[in-house]
Amino acid sequence: MRRLAVLLVVFAAVLLGGAGQAPPPRLLQFSDLDKADLDRVSAYLNSIRSLRGDFTQIGPNGELDQGRIYLEKPGLLRFEYKPPSPILIVSDGRTVSVANSKLKTVDRYPLSSTPLDLILDDEIDLRRNSAIVGVQREPGTLVVLARTSRRKPNISLTFSDPELELRQWTVIDDQGLSTTVVLSNLEPGVALNDTLFVMRDMRKPVGVKERD
Repeated sequence: MRRLAVLLVVFAAVLLGGAGQAPPPRLLQFSDLDKADLDRVSAYLNSIRSLRGDFTQIGPNGELDQGRIYLEKPGLLRFEYKPPSPILIVSDGRTVSVANSKLKTVDRYPLSSTPLDLILDDEIDLRRNSAIVGVQREPGTLVVLARTSRRKPNISLTFSDPELELRQWTVIDDQGLSTTVVLSNLEPGVALNDTLFVMRDMRKPVGVKERD
């Protein structure tokens, strides 16, 4: 279940220690450049109304999982792992459901108890989000740092720069273990089937056919 928590922290984190709590008061002051970059990233995220693509999840011991991501605002999200993983994660706008087809179980959490609004809200303003604690720059890359508890920053969102595109995120859990999710083949502005965001009975197949 730790691997599932990593996904939910940033996009997604309901299972990580400290996640779901209000982020601590932020004492730092952003520079003018930081503010400008956070405004740029916010505008980029606000421009995305729907999206689909692929993800590769790299665990702390190098283990790999792959799958498809689907997003539609406000509040809809689907992480569909490829076999042999039995996991499916769906947000229907109210509830985040984590299904295991092998065990035929579904765990549900209120969407409001997760920080998924970081990307699922209609209006995103990272500069005024108290979970955001820093910005780092490297050639061709912009990294936004965030935290979900009173610990040091435990989430990093990496964007290409200057043409902004979300490339990956990394989460460090309370045991100091990191997991990275790398995104690829992103297609913003696509029409998505509404059934992608419905968690089906685990006694039936969990796959949903995409609409072209």
